[in-house]
Amino acid sequence: MASGRSTQLTKQIGEYLVAAELGRRGFIATTFTGNVPDFDILAIDETGRAFAVQVKTIQGGAWQFDIRTFLHVEITDDTQIVKEKVASPYGDMICVFVKIGDQHKDEFYIFRWRELQDHFSANYKGGKRPRNPRSFHCAVWPKDLIRFKDNWSLISEKWFRNGSSEPDSSLEITRSGQN
Repeated sequence: MASGRSTQLTKQIGEYLVAAELGRRGFIATTFTGNVPDFDILAIDETGRAFAVQVKTIQGGAWQFDIRTFLHVEITDDTQIVKEKVASPYGDMICVFVKIGDQHKDEFYIFRWRELQDHFSANYKGGKRPRNPRSFHCAVWPKDLIRFKDNWSLISEKWFRNGSSEPDSSLEITRSGQN
């Protein structure tokens, strides 16, 4: 099991790798080292318009979550019953999942938050959990996200919708701090 220090280093490495790649792609990117609850990086284009990026990083295995972040789940007689999707506080927020590799062979998976929610909606079945009926643990593996691998074009395609030179305002940070 990873130590607290090791976990923090993994998170930090992932955020800096993503910030560096955004820089290569023409965005100024700043990290917040886990000090902002809903996003990890704020990226800014050449006109000064900003958007948030959520980063999750692993060194191996899968990215771990609580299913209640994505779906309403009720428990009746120790059986989980999956209801509807949770109203998304993030909408089209860009997520970059990083798998740190050996010899700098890092993997990046780029998608919208709602696409991860769609994945769990399609794959989390509920029912009786074998060890702990009240566990809401879920995970997503790199193989589950393969279609999003190195999907950096999502950022420029989403940021400038339909080839327009006008940024898509759905990615912008509003004054309240939400997109």
